[in-house]
Amino acid sequence: MKTFLLLLASNLFMTFAWYGQLKLKFFEGRSLGFVILVSWGIAFFEYLLMVPANRIGYANGMTGYQLKVMQEVITLGVFVAFAWLVLGEKLTWNYAVSFLLILGAVYFAVGVKPAAP
Repeated sequence: MKTFLLLLASNLFMTFAWYGQLKLKFFEGRSLGFVILVSWGIAFFEYLLMVPANRIGYANGMTGYQLKVMQEVITLGVFVAFAWLVLGEKLTWNYAVSFLLILGAVYFAVGVKPAAP
């Protein structure tokens, strides 16, 4: 649970670092260099949360693959909310289906254990 919460928080920062500049008034009329520097500053906090999340998850028996798949699903969930609330974009059926397929990938990555060699 701790890994999940840290990954969730880190993805909130990263989504704002990557996509916040597309719609937030603060970035209007600013140079690309300024936007990049501010985004790096926001992304710094993502790293402060992502690195411990991965270390904790790995120390508690998760594989690197499982951590990556979990992170990607969290990223998509955070992005869907961000796109709807901040960017004003609707989730269309084709994106919803693609996200459901990714959730299927999570099941196979986390819920199914391969047979021992």
